[in-house]
Amino acid sequence: MRKLILSMAVLCATMGYAQDTKTTISLKPDEAKNVINKNIYGQFSEHLGSCIYGGLWVGEDSPIPNTKGYRTDVLNALKALKIPVLRWPGGCFADEYHWVDGIGPKENRPKMVNNNWGGVVEDNSFGTHEFLNLCELLGCEPYVSMNVGSGSVEEMAKWIEYMTSAGDSPMANLRRENGRKEPWKVKYIGIGNESWGCGGDMLPEYYANVFRRYGVYARNYDGNKLFKVACGASDYDYNWTEVMMKNAGGKMNGLSLHYYTVANWNSKGSATEFKENDYYFTIGKAVEIEEVIQKHIAVMDKYDEKKRVGLMVDEWGTWFDVEPGTNPGFLFQQNTLRDAMVAARSLNIFHRYCDRIQMSNIAQVVNVLQAMILTNKEKMVLTPTYHVFDMYKVHMDATNIPMQIATQTKSIRNRDVAIVDATASKDKQGLVHISLVNIDVQNAQEVTVDLKGINASKVTGTILTTKEITDCNTFDKPEVVKPVAFKGAKISNGILTVKLPSKSIITLELN
Repeated sequence: MRKLILSMAVLCATMGYAQDTKTTISLKPDEAKNVINKNIYGQFSEHLGSCIYGGLWVGEDSPIPNTKGYRTDVLNALKALKIPVLRWPGGCFADEYHWVDGIGPKENRPKMVNNNWGGVVEDNSFGTHEFLNLCELLGCEPYVSMNVGSGSVEEMAKWIEYMTSAGDSPMANLRRENGRKEPWKVKYIGIGNESWGCGGDMLPEYYANVFRRYGVYARNYDGNKLFKVACGASDYDYNWTEVMMKNAGGKMNGLSLHYYTVANWNSKGSATEFKENDYYFTIGKAVEIEEVIQKHIAVMDKYDEKKRVGLMVDEWGTWFDVEPGTNPGFLFQQNTLRDAMVAARSLNIFHRYCDRIQMSNIAQVVNVLQAMILTNKEKMVLTPTYHVFDMYKVHMDATNIPMQIATQTKSIRNRDVAIVDATASKDKQGLVHISLVNIDVQNAQEVTVDLKGINASKVTGTILTTKEITDCNTFDKPEVVKPVAFKGAKISNGILTVKLPSKSIITLELN
């Protein structure tokens, strides 16, 4: 079911059609077989700006309420999202990070300059113990990026031993000396990050050999089984995927992919001050990831037809200019309804390819790029993107229900983009959830969903929308964009009808 969107008509650029246009959806529950891996809702934390310091971590002596040094408000917000996996310490920072600098008494930890992000001094007060203990508090899997760019095989091997060995070994004993008796469970490791760029400027043939070498020494200890993720391509570099799958596909468990929704790397545009055309351009760039995923999967299928190797979209999201008056190296940007639309449309796409996509990690969890949460000293605000993840968490580990959509389209970036997109799933309790997205700024949609094969008579829902697409939540006005109950859906004779407002995201529960 790769061709899921059927076009009713190609619209002109002015979208000059009548209000309350119609969309029809046919669910295909008899074809439902693939589970939406909960790790598709993964998060990414890097030592960048105030993601770690001031975002996740303030220290136990901070006047900001904290739980063992972690911001209590942020901790509780992330627990509510049920985040499944958290990637750390980078990003580009990972390939300059030496883990031994971040263990032991904090007063003895050496400082370093964060050359990638603002040239600030990193004091290493947040290190291996702080990260892995945070994952335990959140109940999520850690995903640790190894230093390949400036590190060594020995350094990686000892770090894995330090984290996961229960034996009477040098690194396990060092961990015990630093206060942690039992090893942590660490499943996911990334062997290098963006090795084609900030992680070493390598050619794929060279990196494939590097990955094979490092992979030999990434050992399993005492029942901890590693899932080894190879550095994959950026965007449209299908040759990188070809070389990696051909030369190292049998040695990896996952292959990463990075894709950012950015208008222009030289001038990315404002996160909050944009026109309607800018909005549609951003949506068009975001949904272009579907074609990118299809092409990378086609290469992977050639070498791995049983889909043993997972595609890990471990960096994705919007990237705009930093907020005025902030450090350009900190990548702090606001988050509007436009970002929420990008998140929802992207998650819908990831669901469609859940037979290959095993994880995705939006960039980044707090205060950086398309963040879930923004903080400023003692203040915290949840972003529109946070609310999408909250509304969509019902799809985690549920079985994807394929569907056929007939909707109008808009020509954006030389492609026809569906005005309405949707995803549906059935959870382990038998409940069916449907999420709908209407990108049209002006017009509502009358949506009809054929529920053949699904026994449901009642529907409840939640909607995320606002007056303007530029609306955002601020520290002074934190609830401008927030979900509310949705009453515009009903079921009659096996047909679900939905009055889908303009520029809205809805999740419905059928029972």
